Amino acid sequence: MPIKKAYSISQIPLSRIATFDIFSVGLTRHHVAALLEFDVTTARQKIRKARRNGRKISFNSWLLRVIAVSVQEHPEVASYLNSKSKLLVFDSINISVLIEKRIGDKLVPIPYVLIDAAQKSAEEISLEIEQARNAEIKEGETLIQRNLSLYEKLYYRLPGFLRRLVWRLMLKKPQFIFSKMGNISVTSLGTTARLNGWFVHRSVHPLSFGFGSVIKKPVVIDDKVADREILNSTILLDHDVVDGAPMARFIDCLSEKIKNGAGIED
Repeated sequence: MPIKKAYSISQIPLSRIATFDIFSVGLTRHHVAALLEFDVTTARQKIRKARRNGRKISFNSWLLRVIAVSVQEHPEVASYLNSKSKLLVFDSINISVLIEKRIGDKLVPIPYVLIDAAQKSAEEISLEIEQARNAEIKEGETLIQRNLSLYEKLYYRLPGFLRRLVWRLMLKKPQFIFSKMGNISVTSLGTTARLNGWFVHRSVHPLSFGFGSVIKKPVVIDDKVADREILNSTILLDHDVVDGAPMARFIDCLSEKIKNGAGIED
């Protein structure tokens, strides 16, 4: 009697192959992981009020804007190691985000680079991401609004050890890697599932954020317990490019902006 097949085979999207390689190479980076809770109660109240007044602004777009402005004040945290004794600090804040798109019958995370994020308002960022989400992308492509180059097509045909070697070589050319994927990455799983906790991701960027869900939690404020909206966050900072004290100053700056809902009234 023939044995019935008890499995199915599905094709892995090309973008997932790059994700495998980034995770492997990211394990070799000297990242310091900070697991934080950001109080976003005031910010979300301001955003809801702004929406009632007709402003098209999302929480995630505002968060990207706040990250960019904070990094602009502390640019060393998003710099690349250019040699053993030199850092390459870019004038622009370019943020790599993942946009989930339907390709065929599957939802696939596609990378998109938000250029000059600190120079854009939260509304402009929200509109740009929405346009990218609605942009047409064909099966087999891995980037939004851009066809693969010949070299990129070749990359996906290489065996794993050679693809990871390509990544290590590219990371020695910070100008090139910046042009392709920016200097910050942001991953938000809280928009796709309700996660009451943290996840520690991996990245090849000098600065990387992983956001979970916004959860209501009791918090002590002025000796009183109150329910507050808390965003669980993981921040990876490359210890090769920045020391502990500058890391702490950057996180403190970012935390204050997030807590106060900075820039929403602008």
